[in-house]
Amino acid sequence: MTDFFPLRELTFQLHEVHGLGEVLKLPRYAMHDRDTCDAILDAAHMLALEEFLPHAAISDAQEPHFDGTKVHLPKEVKPAIDAFLAGGFLKAAFDEEVGGLQLPQMVYSSMAALFTAANIGTMGYLFLTVAAANLLRAHGNEAQQKKYLLPMLEGRFFGTMCLSEPQAGSSLADIKTKAVPRADGRFDITGNKMWISGGEHDLSENIVQLVLAKIEGAPAGVKGISLFIVPKRTVNDDGSLGGKNGIRLIGLNHKMGYRGTTNTALAFGDGEACIGELIGEPHKGLSYMFHMMNEARIAVGAGAAALAMAGYRYALGYTQQRPQGRALSNKDPSSPPVNISEHPDVRRMLLAQKSYVEGALSLCLYCARLVDEEISNPDASVKTESHALLDLLTPIAKAWPSEWCLEANKLAIQCLGGYGYTRDYPVERLYRDNRLNPIHEGTNGIQGLDLLGRKVLGDGGKALKLLFVRMDATIAAAQGDAVLGEYATALKTAMGRIQTATLKLGGTAAQGQMDLAMANSSAYLELFGHTVIAWQWLTQALIAQAALPTASHSDQGFYKGKLSACRYFYRYELPKTATHADLLLQMDDTLLTVDVASL
Repeated sequence: MTDFFPLRELTFQLHEVHGLGEVLKLPRYAMHDRDTCDAILDAAHMLALEEFLPHAAISDAQEPHFDGTKVHLPKEVKPAIDAFLAGGFLKAAFDEEVGGLQLPQMVYSSMAALFTAANIGTMGYLFLTVAAANLLRAHGNEAQQKKYLLPMLEGRFFGTMCLSEPQAGSSLADIKTKAVPRADGRFDITGNKMWISGGEHDLSENIVQLVLAKIEGAPAGVKGISLFIVPKRTVNDDGSLGGKNGIRLIGLNHKMGYRGTTNTALAFGDGEACIGELIGEPHKGLSYMFHMMNEARIAVGAGAAALAMAGYRYALGYTQQRPQGRALSNKDPSSPPVNISEHPDVRRMLLAQKSYVEGALSLCLYCARLVDEEISNPDASVKTESHALLDLLTPIAKAWPSEWCLEANKLAIQCLGGYGYTRDYPVERLYRDNRLNPIHEGTNGIQGLDLLGRKVLGDGGKALKLLFVRMDATIAAAQGDAVLGEYATALKTAMGRIQTATLKLGGTAAQGQMDLAMANSSAYLELFGHTVIAWQWLTQALIAQAALPTASHSDQGFYKGKLSACRYFYRYELPKTATHADLLLQMDDTLLTVDVASL
């Protein structure tokens, strides 16, 4: 079968599309070069293939179980994680001063995509730990970093994020977990948390739970939320482990997919003392947690693309080797059957998958470059612009891949027919694993509200104008091309639809009808997302078109495939923006006026 995630796609995206070479010139990354980055990706690909991929189906079939005392995982998980840690991959993006490799985010995101495509269940524990460690690096004090961050980067401690509660879900203003000050400056934590991935296991010496709670007397709503370090086992000032902290596993949630990662319901301070340490200042916990969540949202999008890549590559290999049927123009029933990849509708499904997967991957790596520029570029204006663009694109980078790459996984099942619906093949598992991502780290509906309400209307469209400047530059580069000029015109039309819809929605909100404007935010998100992905495809097509005349024989097919996928997206997908724009201009109130009792 075809490779589960071809490195050629990553080298194209990194070096030819998104300019990793320019990022490597920044002072922070000057110790690295292309050969170093490519060698790291080679090593990651090999480890993912040898240690992660082989037990992906095992972790799905033998999901974690709780015997009332201990959580049990398949025996193959720990050796894979240990190999990942030994390879230095966990701390690869962290500063050299804390033992990291100081890799660009672009390279780290690419590396993480390889492991995610191979086995999201095992990668989940590591991804959560990196995100928690990043938060501590940004907001923890020196003592907290010494006690918790360094052991996390060594792989001795793992991390989680504890936001949701059984009664609150995504409505964090309604959380009830409490923090009561102790005489020693720490806090007694009491409450319940739900849907906590990686909340219990024995893969590490300790689990550092980052918990949202409200200090007694705090303001109501989100303004009263603080953030605490609540370890599974307490940690002494010298770094040694103390006794068990008062965190009790209530039970494991049984999931449709993503089954290799434990998902827990936890009770804090239920009959025994549960001690937490405040991170930063009181009542600023949500802003600190969003540091972790925004990173996690982009990672969710990249993970969705990775899972869809694995499904697409499997479907591609299967359809290229599975003979069945004949061309409709062939009237000879005794002639040999053709591979099903020869049938036009199968090609439609393969092109759709390719266009979703590689378009989404491109957007996520573009966002990773923005992270690198924001962190590392010495030019203050570049940092400011990168931050604004990243803020605008984050809800799209989370929601569009998690919606349309899930569709790609569905099409992968369809390509295999009845076989795809069985557990004998991985495509049904990959679909189930990916189904979490439209929910994960803020549902796609929340991303629509965020995009329209906060990221576009909230800043008066300033970031949107910055984005359009970059998109216009791509259009200008393509307009004179005999083939790509058609796409440049179509992209400009779609941008106009966003502008018109934004003015309509903004005007409606300004007239005091905010509920009506925001009721249309999901349609706005899809209009915006399809347009941004079309931009990414035009960018890739420009490079492929320029490279074709001098490309090697092996690369000829690669670049032609890029041009075919771009053509598909512009002919089949981008026209959908017209329907969304028409709906938005009507300012339809169906979602507000429907009588729920009648449904």
